[in-house]
Amino acid sequence: MLLFDFLEYHHRWPRIDQPQTFCEKILHRKLFDRDPGMVALSDKILAKRRVSELLGPEWITPSIWAGHVLTPECERRWPIPYVLKASHGCGWNFFVRTQEEQVWDSINREAAGWLGKTWGLREWIYTQIEPGLLVEPYIGSINEVPADYKLFVFGGRTRFVQVDLGRGMRHEQYFYDLDWNRLPWTFVCEYSKGEVPRPCSLEKMIWGANRLGEAFPFVRVDLYEIDGKPRFGECTFYPTGGRNEFKPRSVELEIGQMWPDS
Repeated sequence: MLLFDFLEYHHRWPRIDQPQTFCEKILHRKLFDRDPGMVALSDKILAKRRVSELLGPEWITPSIWAGHVLTPECERRWPIPYVLKASHGCGWNFFVRTQEEQVWDSINREAAGWLGKTWGLREWIYTQIEPGLLVEPYIGSINEVPADYKLFVFGGRTRFVQVDLGRGMRHEQYFYDLDWNRLPWTFVCEYSKGEVPRPCSLEKMIWGANRLGEAFPFVRVDLYEIDGKPRFGECTFYPTGGRNEFKPRSVELEIGQMWPDS
């Protein structure tokens, strides 16, 4: 089925025996890579413990609550604003920024839906994670989502940074090299005009991402900058499930070559 998924999205068969492009190498990983270390950094509950061990507790956002069964409503003394997340998938988030958004019927329905299914992009990692939930403080301002810095790490070495702004609103995407020169690439979004300021903690972000990625041929480490310091978001081993290609097409191949052979 994964091969037919690739054909549907890319309109060509993958070179699965000798993958060359970035999305072909993601597909190869989905089919063959069963490294349990990826699971420990993908489970949003367990990842905090691992990141705290490797980088220090100041890198993580402490959980307000975590568990595998949603606690009764009378016990949910969660300070607003907060985010309810599923630990075993991507994008399963419920934001409560105001008292009006704390609608328990909606929260209960979302949580039950997440707990009742496995992340649906045929990704092995998520079949190995026990379904769970966690509540975190909402970071950033109420009216603005903080910039999301996504560091692409190959063999323990960060090669470039993707910056996402306005997720859930007007989504914009930018790419930079490590000297913070703009790269003329696109991935999920159309090319966005303008620039994103270099984060104050870029060097520390790169150090942390390299440390988290040194055991893997590739991982994308997602970070925020809060009060001038890096904050861990998540680790991603299958960006967009391999459904999207970098453009221009030569970049897709160039990035694929950054991925070291196993």
